[in-house]
Amino acid sequence: MWLLTEVPRHAELTGSVVAFTGADMAPERAWAAVAVRAGLGNVDRHADPHPASVHVSVDDLHVCSSVLPWRSAGAAWPGDGHDVGSRTEAAVGQLLRALPAGRTVWGGDWNHALEGPETAGSAAGRTAIRTALEQLDLRAVTADVPHRFDGLKGIDHIAVPTSAPPAEPARRVEMATDGRHLSDHDAYVTDIDWS
Repeated sequence: MWLLTEVPRHAELTGSVVAFTGADMAPERAWAAVAVRAGLGNVDRHADPHPASVHVSVDDLHVCSSVLPWRSAGAAWPGDGHDVGSRTEAAVGQLLRALPAGRTVWGGDWNHALEGPETAGSAAGRTAIRTALEQLDLRAVTADVPHRFDGLKGIDHIAVPTSAPPAEPARRVEMATDGRHLSDHDAYVTDIDWS
């Protein structure tokens, strides 16, 4: 499964079912998407829990990809709140009402480091995310994975049920070719055994 953010609507992954957010962050670019490889299970699309989040289930596992607020979002942010902290609190509140505890994988561009210095989000936003993880019975396996900028932790995350068997540590995959970064974000990868 791929939890994607800022995704062109024409994007395809061969052999996968792709669900996009209904709302666009820019023309023909969805806030988020989830791609599930064909054959992993029955994929059901659920209502977007927030305009910047998409929610599907694969058999009894729920999967959500989200973009959460960042400091300079301004009028581009499609949700309630007046600053990054209150916007994050409102967005994760909507996710909490939609996602089942202990049966969800949640990830995406959360725009908040969960450890160390905070440069994109806010202390209030970080607290809201940590509280949501606790209530959803999830652990963010990417919390201590470094950002590509030295001294910072990543702001892109994957959270898995605390009951999922321990897997290899999550890792960052540099998204660059010939020394040129393809995005201002890298990819983060983990393995879980949901059986």
